[in-house]
Amino acid sequence: MRYIRYGIIGSIAVVLIVVALANRGVVTLRILPQELAELIGVPLLARSVDLPLFLVIFGGIAAGVLLGFVWEWMREHKIRAAKATTERELKSLEREVRRLKGKQNEGKDEVLALLDDAS
Repeated sequence: MRYIRYGIIGSIAVVLIVVALANRGVVTLRILPQELAELIGVPLLARSVDLPLFLVIFGGIAAGVLLGFVWEWMREHKIRAAKATTERELKSLEREVRRLKGKQNEGKDEVLALLDDAS
């Protein structure tokens, strides 16, 4: 099983390297088109960066995966909160059961109390 995993990881690495080598051309990234940035009047939005295309592709994939992880984490908040509440209630009920069993077996011999608990 370990070798299958290494084979898959190696295949993915080869595919990523081939994609990177095939997309080495430089592209210009801008936050906004030049005319719109001048119209708004914010010089920071008029900046541009020259990057190889494969970095843009891999950066987009990484940003999408990260956004998906954050989205799922936020979506599952209700589930995690309900689980925490259920665990607190369970611990409280377990403490109450232990307290009631101790109260029921009060004044009895320890061996008899254990026998009563087992049945």
